[in-house]
Amino acid sequence: MSKMTVAEAAAHFNISKEAIHNRIRRGSLDCVIDHGVKYVLIGDKRETATPDSRYHDYIEKENEALKTRIAKLENETQTLRDQREQMLIDERDKVEQIYKERDEQLRSVLQVVASKFLTQATMDSVIEEAVTAEVIESSVPESSLVTLKEFLKLKGYRAKQKEKIKARFKKYASEDERIIVEAGKLHLDPQRFDYGDLLK
Repeated sequence: MSKMTVAEAAAHFNISKEAIHNRIRRGSLDCVIDHGVKYVLIGDKRETATPDSRYHDYIEKENEALKTRIAKLENETQTLRDQREQMLIDERDKVEQIYKERDEQLRSVLQVVASKFLTQATMDSVIEEAVTAEVIESSVPESSLVTLKEFLKLKGYRAKQKEKIKARFKKYASEDERIIVEAGKLHLDPQRFDYGDLLK
């Protein structure tokens, strides 16, 4: 029995060194390690160890099939990425279009409001019209009364101003005939009376 290095054994059997290592792992070839070098033990008779071509062909086919499958999956993944990006772009465009349309609607409303103010003599007359419309819509056409809260809301006062005006109206509620108290709430009749002196 002779002793060969892995490279010598590969040349002896006409196979690769990896094939020699595989045979050692499977136990079909014996080996020893001498001074840190692995040696293959070969019998006196020349052993034939031709690789199994059918096994090799099978592995090659499997590798090719896997490569094809990987390429297909990569293409599908790229397609999905492209579709997702396009969907995001489309959604962004839709949102931008919605905001653009709303901006245009807002501009139209502001133009109407501005032209309305320009055609009226004073802001009070616009508010009186709004109060009248609100009374009509509330299905009580004969009454032009509105609560102080509603009146101040229509006037557009800030919170601090509202508090001061409310206090002033409460102070004069018992002696000013323009202020009507019903169910504990202060009511005004802006169509009949001018409250400018109490709103200062």
